[in-house]
Amino acid sequence: MQFYSTNNPDLKVDLKEAVIRSLPADNGLYMPETITPLPESFWKKWRSLSFADLGYEIASHFFQGSIPENDLKEIVSDAINFDAPIVPLTDQSFVLELFHGPTLAFKDFGARFMARLMAYLTKDDDQELTVLVATSGDTGGAVASAFHHVEGTKVIILYPKGGVSDLQEKQLTTLGANISALEVEGSFDDCQRMVKACFLDTELSKKHNLTSANSINISRLLPQSFYYFHAARQLLDRNENAQPTFVIPSGNFGNLTAGLFAQQMGLPIRQFVAATNLNDVVPRYLADGEYSPQPSIATISNAMDVGAPSNFARMQHIFGDDWESMRESVSGLAFDDDETRDAIKAVKELYGYTIDPHGAIGWLASQIWQEAVTDSHTIILETAHPSKFIDTMDEELGKGTTDIPERLACLAGLEKVAKTVKPDPQEVIDFLES
Repeated sequence: MQFYSTNNPDLKVDLKEAVIRSLPADNGLYMPETITPLPESFWKKWRSLSFADLGYEIASHFFQGSIPENDLKEIVSDAINFDAPIVPLTDQSFVLELFHGPTLAFKDFGARFMARLMAYLTKDDDQELTVLVATSGDTGGAVASAFHHVEGTKVIILYPKGGVSDLQEKQLTTLGANISALEVEGSFDDCQRMVKACFLDTELSKKHNLTSANSINISRLLPQSFYYFHAARQLLDRNENAQPTFVIPSGNFGNLTAGLFAQQMGLPIRQFVAATNLNDVVPRYLADGEYSPQPSIATISNAMDVGAPSNFARMQHIFGDDWESMRESVSGLAFDDDETRDAIKAVKELYGYTIDPHGAIGWLASQIWQEAVTDSHTIILETAHPSKFIDTMDEELGKGTTDIPERLACLAGLEKVAKTVKPDPQEVIDFLES
């Protein structure tokens, strides 16, 4: 399997280079040279496979022999050891719960797979690997958990000051050991820009053996495609004639790109609906064909506060930079905080279901979609456990009404350890050098 740069399709590298280096030197993003439909033999058995075996079959097809069979099976089975069930709200509307991993967020799928893949690819290397990652919410905690105490690896997490919830912050600032946190006096876009600047410094990147755990890293996206297949077969078990419309709360658009990968591998998907908060650069592009990145706006759905989504470049390549083709498969809708708060209360009142601010935006989009396409079956990606946003949940549903799992509650009393830095790449370089 070869990977090319979105800025230069003639620039191709192998799997290890794409995963460990994360970004091409030309500031593009790596894309697989080909994504082909899964063989008929897969479709004959896919609905009866365990979740881990389903993931292995997909990964084996995607990597095309780049990793020996037994090694790949071990990577997938060790990473994907928790479920992603769909929960019905109505006969035609479902929630895909992606928060059953160790850090209660969908990022666990990508982070755990990536940590094990990187460990495999670098097992014979002498140099320590430095994982540099920007987070707007859940990525940092998932990466910190996945790489904690992994030998030969250190992790540096950049997050926007005041831009993540208290419990999200505790997940990435309390582990210690090989995990360090930089609290940036700026936005997520600043954090992302600082990380990219370090990778584009070839000498620095080589000296510190830098790699990224953000969705700019192609290895993050593959395991996220697994749960699209898993959700689709759960829907078929309920209705043999149903074809899913996936409603995806979107920020950096890695989750939606992973869904597009699943579709390219042959999964029948009726439509994707990208649901955003006020950071609506992609919905606006889908409406008028103009892509205009903007400074990010802070909202209560903070993991989606991205004004310049990196994975949009991958989406463009998938659709051949054709606006009409993209908008045929992907629709976009955006909502503000007041609408989000109302949706949290409405979902609880209508269905007795507690949904987090990101999933609430997905529910709003699914309501509009189903009004327009009445025979659709929507699956809303619930990307994080609502307790990770306990202040918002308490405000909307009442204090003490949202259960906090013990693996999150136990962090509340721990001391935060983070270095505050200005939104300047030199701050990260100085930290690396020190």
